[in-house]
Amino acid sequence: MNNDSVLSMWSEYTASLATGADMDLTYSAWHFCDNEKDADELAELVLNGTKKATASLYASYEFENEQPPKTGNHSVITDWKGNARCIIKTTDVQIVPFKDVTEEFASVEGEGDKSLKYWRNCHWDYFSREMKEIGKGADEDMLVVCEKFEVVHK
Repeated sequence: MNNDSVLSMWSEYTASLATGADMDLTYSAWHFCDNEKDADELAELVLNGTKKATASLYASYEFENEQPPKTGNHSVITDWKGNARCIIKTTDVQIVPFKDVTEEFASVEGEGDKSLKYWRNCHWDYFSREMKEIGKGADEDMLVVCEKFEVVHK
């Protein structure tokens, strides 16, 4: 993680906020996916406005003893090497079984051809690897955190 890059971007963002804005904002910093190619490509999709949502496993939050995202949360999105690329603000969070993720969500997530079929194939592979790492098996009922966001700073 390039902490200087992340801290600099966060400072720029908070300095740009109107006087009287909530200056007690907190943030997390992270990259998408579990490999450099995908992490960097997905960050680019966010920057160009194609990707406006992301999906993660609820079981991973439980395993890490962390809270899932909430509306209003801020995140500094980095590339694989930890260089800050942009800041997003969560606008909506729904937790649903994998089998109930919608075509609309897949489209907003903006990956591949934006179809639900593509989303299911791509995320099944990723979530299966993640579930294996935490000692569980993937199934159609595993809970998915469907997070929509907007870019608030580049």
